[in-house]
Amino acid sequence: MKKTVASTFSVLATAASLCSLAPNVSQAATPISEANTTLFGPRVYVFDPTMSASDIGNVATSIFSRLESNEFSSERYALLFKPGTYNVNFNVGFYTHVAGLGQNPGDVTINGGVNVNADWDNGNATRNFWRALENYTVVPSNGQTQIAVSQAAPLRRLHIKGELHLFDFDSNWNAGWASGGFLADSIVDGQIVPASQQQWLSRNSRWASWNNGVWNMVFVGCNNAPSGQFPNPPYTVVPQTPIIREKPYLYIRSSGQYDVFVPALQTNTQGPSWASGSTPGQSISIDQFYIARPETATAASINAALSQGKHLLFTPGIYQLSDTIRITNANTVVLGIGLATLVPTNGQVAMSVADVDGVKLAGLTFDAGPINSPTILEVGPTGSSANHSANPTSLHDITVRTGGATNGRYDVGIKINSNHVIGDHFWLWRADHGVGAGWTSNVSKNGLVVNGSNVTIYGLFNEHHNEYQTVWNGNGGRVYFYQSEIPYDVPNQAVWMSQNGTVNGYASYKVANSVTSHEAWGLGVYSYFRDAAVKLNSAIEVPNVQGIKLHHATTIWLNGTAGSEITHVINNTGGRVYANSPSEAMRQTLTEFAGTGAGDTQAPSTPASLTATAVSSSQINLSWSASTDNVGVSGYDVYRNGVLVGSSPSTSYSDTGLTASTVYSYTVRAKDAAGNTSAASNAASATTQPGGGTGAALVRTGWTAASTPSSSEPAANLLDGSMSTRWTTGTPMAPGQSLIVDMKEVKSFNKLVMDSTGSNNDYARGYEVYVSNDGTSWGTAVATGTGTGPVVTVTFTTRSARYIRVVQTGSASSWWSMREFNVYY
Repeated sequence: MKKTVASTFSVLATAASLCSLAPNVSQAATPISEANTTLFGPRVYVFDPTMSASDIGNVATSIFSRLESNEFSSERYALLFKPGTYNVNFNVGFYTHVAGLGQNPGDVTINGGVNVNADWDNGNATRNFWRALENYTVVPSNGQTQIAVSQAAPLRRLHIKGELHLFDFDSNWNAGWASGGFLADSIVDGQIVPASQQQWLSRNSRWASWNNGVWNMVFVGCNNAPSGQFPNPPYTVVPQTPIIREKPYLYIRSSGQYDVFVPALQTNTQGPSWASGSTPGQSISIDQFYIARPETATAASINAALSQGKHLLFTPGIYQLSDTIRITNANTVVLGIGLATLVPTNGQVAMSVADVDGVKLAGLTFDAGPINSPTILEVGPTGSSANHSANPTSLHDITVRTGGATNGRYDVGIKINSNHVIGDHFWLWRADHGVGAGWTSNVSKNGLVVNGSNVTIYGLFNEHHNEYQTVWNGNGGRVYFYQSEIPYDVPNQAVWMSQNGTVNGYASYKVANSVTSHEAWGLGVYSYFRDAAVKLNSAIEVPNVQGIKLHHATTIWLNGTAGSEITHVINNTGGRVYANSPSEAMRQTLTEFAGTGAGDTQAPSTPASLTATAVSSSQINLSWSASTDNVGVSGYDVYRNGVLVGSSPSTSYSDTGLTASTVYSYTVRAKDAAGNTSAASNAASATTQPGGGTGAALVRTGWTAASTPSSSEPAANLLDGSMSTRWTTGTPMAPGQSLIVDMKEVKSFNKLVMDSTGSNNDYARGYEVYVSNDGTSWGTAVATGTGTGPVVTVTFTTRSARYIRVVQTGSASSWWSMREFNVYY
């Protein structure tokens, strides 16, 4: 969402009022009651040209009246028009998908108007999200079509026989704010007037003329793209679209059979795919699809259909998923209509795609669930390596939300591990308003992580996540248009520091130091530090190596606390933005960035002040001061007696499994992503505590653990002997949260060690320890206390029991988590 700021464009009130056509009251051959009785269920209206125009208008207007301002509604609708001509005029609100059912846009003509206004917010269209318009021709009765939208409102396969205005007026006849948007595979016979639109991506479209730009307008493969030199006007023009498959869509044959049309993969294109004839591609009969309806479909039924080779069509609604939807067959089509919304309920990945050819996902919205998910949409498993250049997977109109409609959380929104994937319009949004919006509530670390090679994305909108918005680890990546607002709600600078606490903030667009080839066009990064005087060092961070090229980048200070700023545009280059005036304080630009180096060859500084402390007969904890690097420290290698024994992303490490009463010596080396390694730190030694008594850890073979609440980082991680894994509740600490360890047989013990090292703020603020022989009768607590640091040691008189239960009695905004749980006697 765009924060309301001083208008940068004002339009005189010279536009004529919209006029309405009188409804067509001719005899209807088909009653309107049949419109929502198709195989797609009651939330899909299929209109026939023989239906009464007034009845069609009444249905559309009734839906609009309920959804005009209902930003987080649970209602979803698709309004579909069979081939023919219609005389209707209506507006489109939230969660409404309007589409023609012809094979080409000319098969459905609407005389009158299909418009999106922003009257509900006095002309402010910065929250006009979550709707879709596609595959029809409109002849506006007053010569103008108004589509005043922002993110997640794609316009596709439209033929507008008149002008297209992408904004609305406020009550004073100024152009209201707008922050879109996406237009693809469309024709506009007249002029397009963005007016106050701050940014926009147009791909494979044409128009008579383009009127203006504000901050970032990108044109890829368009006919008659405007001319001008960035940054004024703010145009980025790429003559041809290098590779694209247009979005699949539902249509109806003359026989009355529904099919899904899958456009063909095309390269080096310009203009709409249907301008000189039908879009090339193939049809798939609807009987090859599992048609999911929210009242009946489950994760199990969906996966069963997919395993049988079915394609998948989600009808409008909200789907609560208890398991991952698994796409395992090549060339599977998954199509959502009516803003179908998927929610993972158990902390799982919502949807995964195998490392196979030609999968198409389109028209899907994902809401994060109440339990933290590691990823919402995963394309290819970790380590995917297949070559998909001849038949890539493509993703179209994908929205991932964290909070807003309902609170939720995840680590990564979309993770792309497969090679050659095409992204065609994403909005990855951590809510800045609505349900759950808060720094420690609707947590999402990254919107997008790309690990695959040769991934191409058109229209990447990615906003407000707690850390890097975009992380790009694969080579050969290309991005055409990037829009990102960094988080509004950072509470203070200390909690928002990257590169091991050495750099202010997390860059919005982060290309890993190991990447040697990457290119992007038209990047805009905006700030509104609402809650504190926070600084972001660089909006964009990329390696300074040959093969890295960025064209046309801008930073904008929308608004914010005095003293907040984006200090640089790219890699410590470019001026700062920190106020609304003068103009250079609000907007900075960098026209071209090209890496010049052969790669990062500078090693990090040497870690200092290494200390070693024995905490038991089998464990020594290490800590040291952070190193610095010209690009960034990626981690530390730990050496015991000269042999590498582990690594840590932070400045601490716990060495476990040691022998009692033994001296161990350690050194640490820092490393960066390019593989450069520092000199060894000072040596530090410690002697493990004697064995016996409370010094000997019990062997944990066969033990199990469970917790309430649970998350995607399970309690089993506490018993795996690795400090690189952890268990967490996935939610802030609160009284009553609990952890139960089953030792499988009765054992004697008198000490527990709960080690949160590496998640240093996640120790229990308060605890009670109970023991039991049957896992049901717990009696009174054998120990209570308050944690004061990452390693919580609890001692008590010797007990004999099978089960141990630890109950949280404190509260904190941090999650309760541990790396290892050890029991001693």
